[in-house]
Amino acid sequence: MKSNAVFFIGLFAALALSWAGIVLGSNAQLGALAPFYDETDATAYPQWMPGAAARGQLVYRDLGCYACHTQQVRRPGFGSDQARGWGDRQSVARDYIYQPAPQLGWSRVGPDLANLGDRKPSAPDAEDLLHLLYAGSDGMPPYRFLFERRHIGTGAQPSLDALKLTGTLEPPAGWEVVPSARAESLVAYLLSLRTTYTYPEAVPFSPPKAQAPASVGGAK
Repeated sequence: MKSNAVFFIGLFAALALSWAGIVLGSNAQLGALAPFYDETDATAYPQWMPGAAARGQLVYRDLGCYACHTQQVRRPGFGSDQARGWGDRQSVARDYIYQPAPQLGWSRVGPDLANLGDRKPSAPDAEDLLHLLYAGSDGMPPYRFLFERRHIGTGAQPSLDALKLTGTLEPPAGWEVVPSARAESLVAYLLSLRTTYTYPEAVPFSPPKAQAPASVGGAK
């Protein structure tokens, strides 16, 4: 009985130390991380997320988009993220300090989204993303519940926000498909994802090259 008590006390101590090392240690190291002030343009980075984008992050989390998309560009040598155009540099902890719930992601069924708003060679616009959300793709289901099909009254003009759909997706004559507030917030969030500013810690470390030893005696 005594040995069992000692075992469970030791087990609890090991778990407590592990938790303290991971959670408390990480918070001590990164919890007070401040934005980086660039004296060249007198601006602090990163900047606060706009209100519509902050609401969109809640929609992103509610839909579970993090299960198929990541938001962390790996450093060179740990994958081909930069070669795929997902970002010009690796992600660092400072990128997420103004995000209440960073969406680092679980897996990459779909592409990484850390720099979607400035994706190379061409970043998507709001119309592209809304169409993708409604139509879906080969690896992504449609989210048509984020849209509303409305009847266009006699003599009325279609909404300026109505999707431009063709083929089997085109609604019947006299009807239109418009995005809901949740869809618009989600798109605002996706377009706000930019990692264009390079922090000092985002520059990969390159060890100095060894210099060849000087010749002894000099040239003859």
